[in-house]
Amino acid sequence: MKLSPQPSCVDLGMMWTWGLWTFPLLCKLSLAALPAKPENISCVYYYRKNLTCTWSPGKETSYTQYRVKRTYSYGRKSENCTTNSSTSENRASCSFFPPRVTNVDNCTIEVEAQNADGVIKSDVTYWNLDAIAKTEPPGILSVKPVLGIKRMIQIKWKRPELAPVSSDLKYTLRFRTVNSTRWMEVNFTDDCSNTDQTYNLTGLQAFTEYVIALRCVAEESRFWSAWSQEEMGTTEEEAPYGLDLWRILRPAEADGRRPVWLLWKKARGAPVLEKTLGYSIWYFPENNTNLTEAMNTTNRQLELHLGGETYSVSVMAYNSLGKSQVATLRIPAIHEKPFWCIEVVQACLAQDQLVVEWQSSDPEVDTWMVEWFPDLDSEPSAVSWESVSQARNWTIQQDKLKPFWCYNISVYPVLQDRVGEPYSIQAYAKEGIPTEGPVTKVEDIGVKTVTITWKEIPKSQRNGIISNYTIFCQAEDGKEFSKTVNSSMLQYGLESLARKTSYTVQVMASTSAGGANGTMIKFKTLSISVFEMFLITSLTGGGLLTLIILTVAYSLKKPNKLTHLCWPNVPNPAESSIATWRGDDFKDKLNLKEFDDSVNLEEDRILKPYSTPSDLIDKLVVNFENFLEDVSIEEAEKSQENILGGEKNENGSL
Repeated sequence: MKLSPQPSCVDLGMMWTWGLWTFPLLCKLSLAALPAKPENISCVYYYRKNLTCTWSPGKETSYTQYRVKRTYSYGRKSENCTTNSSTSENRASCSFFPPRVTNVDNCTIEVEAQNADGVIKSDVTYWNLDAIAKTEPPGILSVKPVLGIKRMIQIKWKRPELAPVSSDLKYTLRFRTVNSTRWMEVNFTDDCSNTDQTYNLTGLQAFTEYVIALRCVAEESRFWSAWSQEEMGTTEEEAPYGLDLWRILRPAEADGRRPVWLLWKKARGAPVLEKTLGYSIWYFPENNTNLTEAMNTTNRQLELHLGGETYSVSVMAYNSLGKSQVATLRIPAIHEKPFWCIEVVQACLAQDQLVVEWQSSDPEVDTWMVEWFPDLDSEPSAVSWESVSQARNWTIQQDKLKPFWCYNISVYPVLQDRVGEPYSIQAYAKEGIPTEGPVTKVEDIGVKTVTITWKEIPKSQRNGIISNYTIFCQAEDGKEFSKTVNSSMLQYGLESLARKTSYTVQVMASTSAGGANGTMIKFKTLSISVFEMFLITSLTGGGLLTLIILTVAYSLKKPNKLTHLCWPNVPNPAESSIATWRGDDFKDKLNLKEFDDSVNLEEDRILKPYSTPSDLIDKLVVNFENFLEDVSIEEAEKSQENILGGEKNENGSL
């Protein structure tokens, strides 16, 4: 019997069924997150305490448990240490404790990480406990000087109890002075026979306090102990180390002698605790040692009054143990010209230091003296100085200078015993905004111009180097403008202002830290300028002067005319003959032909507007005929006098 083939739909159904069963398993496998493999396993054997191993756990996405497996006794024994990521603060560390842990042994360490998705193991690491043993730090018993031995202290300490008894220990001793942060180290090895150990630290400074610390390591191990507790000790005192000597030269007095301030201090490298009982000073002219003068003092400065020649000055410190080396300084003659070699000096701030650098034209000069003091309105009370050798720069910590104070810094070249010409600058350790702005006032107010002047800010209120001034000017209508000028200018002229307008002006002084505004003042421009007033006055005065000149010229040319115009003849009524006129005669004379036409016209002009009745004329009783006769007689007499006067003049000229 031949079987018929099954349809293909049955095979497809079975495939779908298997697919549905395996899909959840595939999803679970794809979503599984195994823990990260532990890396960087490191173990330290804290001698006779524990064996602690640490590792890098990697990034954890879920709860992870760690199991550390240790095999020892050459692989015959093993033990486990367990920690997890949630209960342990230091989840990547695990410790094994005695009695199973002994130093004479080798062991293997394997770390196993496990979470809900699976387990992963680290590589197996091998450890020799002698090579990873770490001891306790040594305990310092004393730090003392040795009587009669200079510049040395002896350190005594106790060997750590938790250290290999049969192993020698290597030590590192570090030390520094109390006022320093720089450590110096000494390495040495000590045998295991003595419980109490000693070490003599030499090459130290006299009468100086030192800080001491120790650490140790077993000779076979690579892990050092922690540092011991710090202890302090002081070296023995001895004679003073030496002095640095400097001078300040003052101008010569009227008698020719000059004041010289001598200043000295402990030389660089001198012990901090050095004690000095006093100082011996002696000086003499350079060409005559027989005139030596000597004195003692307990101060660190002395004023001398020397002559005009060159002097040699020496200073020496002393205490109960001896004397220091002699410091000598040459004081030049008054007329001696110092040599010059410094070309430029610059100062800048670098982190927390003020750095001064300079350039020299003389390569033979390799010693310099740097002098600095505050630039105050009064005489400086204290001058500081420091010697620099084989360098052309000098630094000082900012905290050793007062902030917002201006310092005068001078650099002196020193060649053997001669001091050259100094180069001086001003600098600030820290700049700030000026305490007050400049006091401002206005001058020379014009129609469109004005001059703004201001005073320098006092040194104590500048708080920095003034870099520039800014003038702010604002009109009454709100328009404001400004102008910045350099620090050397103390006035500025504003132009293109509006006529007859009120303005407000103030000046701001600026440093590198910011600016401070000065006093605010108001002014108003003029409506007319002085030139315009002068022009108007000149024109008016010129016109009047011209009129006066013309008047004078006219008066000189026609004096009677001008006199008649200015002072006309007024008839005297008392001398008038009108009272003697008779009516009949007056009437008869009205028709006389001897009158000029001008007289008739004048009479017509005067008499025509008035119609005088005949009775009024009769009442006047004017004798016009007698008047005319008198007038004709006077005219004849005047003409005759003029003729006689002319003849006399001719005879006189002849």
